[in-house]
Amino acid sequence: MMIEREQYLKKIRLYKDKNLIKVVSGVRRSGKSTILKIFAEELLQSGIEPAQIISINFEDMAYRELSDHIKLYEYLKPRINANQNKKSYIFLDEVQNVSDFEKAVDSLYVQKNTDVYITGSNARFLSKDLATLLTGRYIEIKMLPLSFAEFASASEDETNLSRLYDNYVNYSSFPYAVELFKDDPAGVRDYLQNIYQTIVYKDIAVREKIKNTLILEDVIK
Repeated sequence: MMIEREQYLKKIRLYKDKNLIKVVSGVRRSGKSTILKIFAEELLQSGIEPAQIISINFEDMAYRELSDHIKLYEYLKPRINANQNKKSYIFLDEVQNVSDFEKAVDSLYVQKNTDVYITGSNARFLSKDLATLLTGRYIEIKMLPLSFAEFASASEDETNLSRLYDNYVNYSSFPYAVELFKDDPAGVRDYLQNIYQTIVYKDIAVREKIKNTLILEDVIK
């Protein structure tokens, strides 16, 4: 099931080919990767050649050797050159997994005929971090989980708004949770718990160097 997040797609389309690094940020599992896939498909449908689209997901082990910014740049540069005078559309998903990623991104930004899009989780992509890392060369598109309108659009088999809203509140607005709810409502709780634990322990605790996570849990509760 693909939920097209039109409000975010409009923003991405608006900044296409503009001399800015497009940064799609947001909480884990909010749909950042999916929105860029949809946009890349739109580019292909508009006549952009497949070779002009260079897409890397750094959660994919196939790209583990590119976790160094120099190796990443060396990988991308010949592919950009191969497109000659044509625009290269570069999509770097979960780019925070690359050491000193901002150095590679800045180098791509100054190349002729490149249009750069990156995603990352809030753990590294807070606005104050971006301002330091990318020094005014970017536009940030902040993604949230589904709005109620988006949630309702994905639930065509349910027309009772009261019941829809109860599901929205109780089973969350994360895109994959909507799909999971249709087949396994009970499994949604486990899915959300895993997201919660990842955010608390991998994002907040690691970022803020919190050793006593029990106290952190108490504060959150």
